[in-house]
Amino acid sequence: MLGRLEGEVAASTGRFLESRLATPAPIVDLLSLVYAGVLLGLSAGIDIFSHCSDSWRAGLAAELEKLRRDDGGYAKAAEGQKSSTYYTFLVLLCHQMIDKPIAAPQAMAAFLLSQRRADGGFVEIQPMQRSGTNPTAAAIAALKMLDNLPPDVAEDAQGFLANMQTDEGGLRANTRIPIADLLSTFTGLLTLQDLQGTQLVDFPAAGKYAANLQQEEGGFRGAAWDTGTDVEYTFYGLGTLALAAGTPC
Repeated sequence: MLGRLEGEVAASTGRFLESRLATPAPIVDLLSLVYAGVLLGLSAGIDIFSHCSDSWRAGLAAELEKLRRDDGGYAKAAEGQKSSTYYTFLVLLCHQMIDKPIAAPQAMAAFLLSQRRADGGFVEIQPMQRSGTNPTAAAIAALKMLDNLPPDVAEDAQGFLANMQTDEGGLRANTRIPIADLLSTFTGLLTLQDLQGTQLVDFPAAGKYAANLQQEEGGFRGAAWDTGTDVEYTFYGLGTLALAAGTPC
C-alpha cells in the first residue's frame, strides 16, 4: 500500500514466508501466507512459490475442502459444524490466488445468499438474525467473485452498509454497537466502492474518523475505545484514508 516493500525488507520477508509453506496452519493463516506471497511477488518480484509443485496447490485445495459443509459453505475449522460467511469467502479467495477453481460454485453461492437477512445485510453463521458489516462485505465480495450477485441483493446491501455510518464518520459492526471501528469502516467503504455506491456515505467524514485514530508513532487505534496501536488496524486505517481520498484499494 505504501510502496515500500523492497530491498532487504522484501528479501527477508520472502525467506520467512517460504519457510512457512510446509507448515500446517489455520485457514486464516494459510490465506495470509498465500496473500502475502502474492503481494511480495507483485511488489518486489520475489516468487515464494517458485519451488512449489502443482501437487502443493492441489494439497492446499484438498485441505481447504475438508472445511466444506453440506450447505455449500465452509466452516472455520475442521471440527466446526456450521458454515461461516467469512471463512467461505477466505476459502474462495485462497483458491483464486493459487489458481485452483472452487468445487461446486453454485452451492457456495446458494449458501452465501441464504445468509442474507431482511435488512439487506448478511450474517456470519446461519442462526444469527442481526446482519453485520463485515459478513456483508465478505458475502458481497464472494458473490461477485462467483459472478452470482443479483442486482437487488447488491442494491439492498448498499442500503444496509450506508446505514452503518455513525456520527463519528466511521462505520459500526452492527446495529447493536453504537460506535464505529476501523475494520468495519474499511470493509464497508471498500464494498460500497465495489458496488459503485460511494455516493451513499460521507467518505470525507470517514477519512477524518480514520485520521483521528492515527497516533504520533504512525500506527492506528482500532476504535475510540482502543488504548494502543495495532498492525492490523493500521492497515485498515491506511486503507480507509486511501478510500476517502478517492484512491482505489
